[in-house]
Amino acid sequence: MVNKAPNITEKYSCHYEDPHCLTRLENAIYTNLLEMNSTFSRDIIYLCIGTDRATGDCLGPLVGSRLKALLPSASIYGTLEEPVHAVNLHEALDNIMRDADQPLVIAVDACLGNIERIGYINIKKGSLKPGSAVKKVLPEVGDFHISGVVNVGGFFEHMVLQNTRLFTVYQMADIISKSLYIAQFRYTRRSQQYAAEHLEDHA
Repeated sequence: MVNKAPNITEKYSCHYEDPHCLTRLENAIYTNLLEMNSTFSRDIIYLCIGTDRATGDCLGPLVGSRLKALLPSASIYGTLEEPVHAVNLHEALDNIMRDADQPLVIAVDACLGNIERIGYINIKKGSLKPGSAVKKVLPEVGDFHISGVVNVGGFFEHMVLQNTRLFTVYQMADIISKSLYIAQFRYTRRSQQYAAEHLEDHA
């Protein structure tokens, strides 16, 4: 059966244990990239938010580190070595605006939700609000974003993030980083085809 790209006009979501999750996430990411950068003129930026000091909040840095190994030439902000979090988010955004040409920002962050939603990975157009689970007011970031529900929200959020299973977060980070890598590979190949076609048109 062919896996069709999801309708990404609405929030797309799948559980990391779903055997089709990787393919469906990759399709959603690739479709977003094409829709938002059809002329391939914008710089793609991966902004992976979180800290390595709490297992529930290390989804972003885990994705960033894994993606950096898979895509060493990509522009990635937020890794286990150099996380992007509440303290330095403004600085990271300033650096992105200074260094990138019309940046297309893909934001990645952990989130809290209902117990039945734990393990779900969400992709949605528009910005995410980092720190909202722990009542922090930070800039909204991302042209589209990927969030992973790592634990239950609604009470003692700081304690919940400190006591989240690393295995769950690691598995989700692995799926997200692989889907980003495959989508980026497809996107780069399509961009090369686009450049070749336009070169022929002007020959």
